[in-house]
Amino acid sequence: MAINLFLEWPLLKQLVRGGDGTGPEAMSPRTRALRPRHVGASVARSVCPYCGVGCGQRIYHRDGQLVAIEGDPDSPISQGDLCPKGAASFQLLTHAARLTRVKYRAPYATAWQELPLEQALDMVADRVWASRERGFVEARDGEVLMQCPSIAHLGGATLDNEENYLIKKLFSAGLGMVAISNQARI
Repeated sequence: MAINLFLEWPLLKQLVRGGDGTGPEAMSPRTRALRPRHVGASVARSVCPYCGVGCGQRIYHRDGQLVAIEGDPDSPISQGDLCPKGAASFQLLTHAARLTRVKYRAPYATAWQELPLEQALDMVADRVWASRERGFVEARDGEVLMQCPSIAHLGGATLDNEENYLIKKLFSAGLGMVAISNQARI
């Protein structure tokens, strides 16, 4: 009995059974019982939203809860690798200090206030329209322009072609914007 207990020591296990001290000979029963947190979870494939590279991500979820985010080894772009921002996606989405409500600080105010999302969107829309009204140029030197050079749009890096097409149509034809670009220029 004492000999069996003695042989459970990792160093003696390694000497008797072989190994380099990093495999099963170094594991406790508790360590052997560990499983990845995403075992049994559903997986959705996605693209990291933090730059224009478009690294593949696997999003693991169970019962409506985010379980883990990892690099997608099937991605032809990143082959399972993620940069520090992409690798921190899970923490960025689940951290207890993550802001989940709209914060607004009025001009010259010293404190932030929470606003309902609908009110914040209405405020943005009102300000865009007011800027368009102030800066809209119908004609110059007898030429019809119908342009708004006072507003610009910079698209996100992970928008697809269809989304960029709709944004271009909405902002150029709908608002007359001429400064429309996208950060995905790789």
